[in-house]
Amino acid sequence: MPNVNSAFDSVEVRDSSKVAALDIGSNSFHLVVARIVAGSVQILHRVKQKVRLADGLGKDGVLSEEAIQRGLKTLEVIAESLQGFDPENVRVVATYTLRKAKNAKDFLKAAKAVFPFPIEVIAGVEEARLIYQGVAHTNHQQGQRLIVDIGGGSTEFIIGEAFEPKILRSLQMGCVSYTNRFFKNGELKPKNFLKAITSAQQELEMIDKQYRQLGWKTCIGTSGTIKVIIELASHLDSTTPENCVSKSDLYALMDLCCDAGNSENLKLEGLSIDRQPVLAAGLSILIAVFNSLKIEAMEFSPAALREGVLYEMEDHLQHLDIRERSAQSLATRYDVDVEHAKRVFNTTMALYQECKKAWKIDNKELKNLLGWAALLHEVGLQINTRGIQRHSAYILQNIELPGFGQEQQNLLASLVRFHRKKIRVDEIPEYTILGQEQVHKLMTLLRLGVLLNIKRQDNILPELSITTKGETVALRLPENWLQNKPVFSADLERECNYLKELDFTLEYN
Repeated sequence: MPNVNSAFDSVEVRDSSKVAALDIGSNSFHLVVARIVAGSVQILHRVKQKVRLADGLGKDGVLSEEAIQRGLKTLEVIAESLQGFDPENVRVVATYTLRKAKNAKDFLKAAKAVFPFPIEVIAGVEEARLIYQGVAHTNHQQGQRLIVDIGGGSTEFIIGEAFEPKILRSLQMGCVSYTNRFFKNGELKPKNFLKAITSAQQELEMIDKQYRQLGWKTCIGTSGTIKVIIELASHLDSTTPENCVSKSDLYALMDLCCDAGNSENLKLEGLSIDRQPVLAAGLSILIAVFNSLKIEAMEFSPAALREGVLYEMEDHLQHLDIRERSAQSLATRYDVDVEHAKRVFNTTMALYQECKKAWKIDNKELKNLLGWAALLHEVGLQINTRGIQRHSAYILQNIELPGFGQEQQNLLASLVRFHRKKIRVDEIPEYTILGQEQVHKLMTLLRLGVLLNIKRQDNILPELSITTKGETVALRLPENWLQNKPVFSADLERECNYLKELDFTLEYN
């Protein structure tokens, strides 16, 4: 008779890790918990909370207190599902609403009190790239494909093949924002649809020709909006294949909406109460997409942004490689002096290793960001040698950097902005992913890495070491090494004065 108690005692258990991804969207918050084993992602748990954060985004760009509180309460609920998770195994990304809200930092600061994981606000193009990765890892069509994701505040468009996106765009139109603009009080009339469709097609004028020229073999829709529309279309008297929607289906659904007259009167099979208010807006956007891009039919993929985030959390799944490619592309485009960038990187990383524990910055992500800043600190050199730190910061602040979140990109720009010359503390923004003291420490290390390589020559530096104690940084050089180097000594003395702005004292011998 089998012994149940010992049945699995001899089963070989492979290494696995448990990860989670949270998508803080304009309409809903989506959490996905998964196990990564043998390079594959196994979904264990999903949580979806309707929040409609974009409802609280006013015309002045300020997120209402009511919307902030809705978001915070939802994060409290989700935090319970993430108890016991290591922060390095959780990635949280926020999209359109927190990208646009002028007071997004107020929300992010308040979130820290109820949610113990950093929230990363990502750019629209980065959102599109992650959506594509989610679809690419779960769908296996041959040839180029067009991906469309309608969110609460923005809609993303991607054309790619296999795992490589070729073109990425994010347009400012979503089912929540368009509901507020064109379907107030739930009114569903042909004129409302016409205005919404026309507005969406005007947005699409920026990309429609380029996308049609590039072309695609299959067209895939993601997000809850498209899922609901396809579900509703399946109940129509239509010849459209299962899990697909056609242009004629969309217009048939629009007619049903107009017949109802108001969203409260929409009684369609498959339509939930919480989707009633935003259906017309999502339908209008999708009709405009079909019209502008000449689409006849679209199929649905359940995988999207959060799945894309999950797949990139595994080192084997190319997240670091994507950052590397972004940095390499930037270095090539702006003719970075690669040899010098490597010198600064090696020195800065050596300094970091010596003081990371004493300064409590022993964190993989902080190390990576400091390293990228060291490699990219001179991207502005091509513009002008004079004020290179300002030119470099401007480029890093405004260019598209796939693989980097919005705040990570802003941090890179800040570190590079003050890698030399005077430091203006009032121009260093506050960050939610780390405290100001940590920013100041990273900036100090980068400045020293740059200063120590000011001669731009290999093998010129002696053996040196660095120690830190509180706000004191002690740079130890070989005895008498500075005696015959008056210019270098003057540079160090000047740096002592600069670092006082960060409340650090630099000592050297």
